[in-house]
Amino acid sequence: MTGTTRVGESLTVGQVAERFGVTVRTLHHYDEIGLLSPGERSAAGYRLYTQDDLVCLQHIVVYRRLGFALEEVALLLEHPETVEAHLRRQRAAVMSRLDEMRDLVTAIDRALEREMNQQPATTEDMKELFGDGFYENQAEAQERWGDTDAWKQSAQRTKGWTKADWAEVKAETDALHAAFVAAMDAGEPPTSEAAMDAAEQHRLHIDRRFYDCSHAFHTGLADMYVSDPRFTATYDEIRPGMSFYVRDAIYANAERAAAQGPPQG
Repeated sequence: MTGTTRVGESLTVGQVAERFGVTVRTLHHYDEIGLLSPGERSAAGYRLYTQDDLVCLQHIVVYRRLGFALEEVALLLEHPETVEAHLRRQRAAVMSRLDEMRDLVTAIDRALEREMNQQPATTEDMKELFGDGFYENQAEAQERWGDTDAWKQSAQRTKGWTKADWAEVKAETDALHAAFVAAMDAGEPPTSEAAMDAAEQHRLHIDRRFYDCSHAFHTGLADMYVSDPRFTATYDEIRPGMSFYVRDAIYANAERAAAQGPPQG
């Protein structure tokens, strides 16, 4: 509704249409169906809307905006009520719609979250999970091993991973490191069952998540853990001497597997 109306002032159809943001045609229709008929006429015979008519129109406009059909609006207006009662009922209707809209917004937000969680992890996601040096290490690793079957297989498996996927992998990796640390702290040698079991879980993690990792391939990785200063630093920052411990446990696990022979199927 636009403009202001002085108390006691009666308005023509055109004035009402302009001030209330409705069309003249709509007002004529309300008059034809008996929903709202102007209560006065001018000396020249023009229909005029009184203050009571304007209050009624305000209620009609609110109810229509709330989605009520004209038949429903007519029923609401049939029962004489004070303006306060009308406004309270309108407020209740609006609050009900607000609750519906909030529920709808919540549903949309959840759908958006599900959709976003299906998107591949971004650079920022990876930095958040693995630190700023992740992409530098990845670039060098690709330069060294990008032509190998293992690298290609890993790239194929991980290309569509989401941030949630990578977070799950990081949690698994942290658990593997914790198993090695627990064995070290317990004084278990790399040839112990606890250390070898940790090494086997390490191999299976790589095999399941990234690329086929046989025991022979695993021992090759173990050698790199002590020959490449960055891999050595990664493990030894967790626990001093851990890189050599992991290597020796991987070798012991490979020897155990060889002694047991191929799995019986």
